[in-house]
Amino acid sequence: MSHDFATALAATASAVNQRLDELIPPTTGPEGRVVEAMRYAVLDGGKRFRPFLICAGADMLGAAPESALRTAAAVEMIHCYSLIHDDLPAMDNDDLRRGRPTVHKHWDEATAILAGDALLTLAFEVLAAKDTSPNADIRTALIAGLAKASGAAGMVGGQMIDLAALNANLDVAGLTHLQALKTGALIAFSASAAAVLKNDDAAQVALHAYGLDVGLAFQVTDDILDVEGSSGQIGKTPGKDKAAGKPTFVSQLGLGGAKMMARSLLERAVGHLDIFGHQAGLLHQAAVFVLERKS
Repeated sequence: MSHDFATALAATASAVNQRLDELIPPTTGPEGRVVEAMRYAVLDGGKRFRPFLICAGADMLGAAPESALRTAAAVEMIHCYSLIHDDLPAMDNDDLRRGRPTVHKHWDEATAILAGDALLTLAFEVLAAKDTSPNADIRTALIAGLAKASGAAGMVGGQMIDLAALNANLDVAGLTHLQALKTGALIAFSASAAAVLKNDDAAQVALHAYGLDVGLAFQVTDDILDVEGSSGQIGKTPGKDKAAGKPTFVSQLGLGGAKMMARSLLERAVGHLDIFGHQAGLLHQAAVFVLERKS
């Protein structure tokens, strides 16, 4: 893997896109509509930041590249399923995602729900396959970790809190808990997945802590972009959180306070990488990318 972050990110995105294309081939039968919607959702040019964390970690720790790629594809399936469902009228009711019509707008709500369901289940099918790891214990650990990060103790639980946030009057501590589940849990799993593949407990603890801080910084930056960004930059409708009266880190801390929080999280995140020395260069750059991104 290149030591230049932009080059490595692009290379990871290309490799993961190829693997996703192979794992979700077009289907001509009556189920072809939902498969086409799945492909629309996952093959849409996202940054593949979570897969990047997995592949950069694998490169650092010496995990098998194919194992990392399959794990990365599974995580991206989970991420894209969550975006499909988050965009539905019953959730965030968004019309744009990554600069294109959301799945329920391009197709319909029923197809969007089924496409999300299918991506969710396919992710675990991919992790369960021996091609992901010949070691059954490692496959089981990956499945258990991703399930926890994705479910009520992670992403889904965070989304539930988010839906109730309008009536909950959340403070900064409440928002931090919400986003540690909704955004941070899946990023933390991604950051530590390579350590699971290598069965390296010490690395897993450090990388999981790094991922939690990066994940929270990612969401703080999202809140900042919702105020400062344009639809052309961020690929979705800006200003929706403010218009809906949703609590965000910007609404609670102000724009300057939110930027200070993001910077503090970045510093703490890279501190968790000290045990890896110079080998963690790409992960250090990934944390900086989260802070400086414009989309």
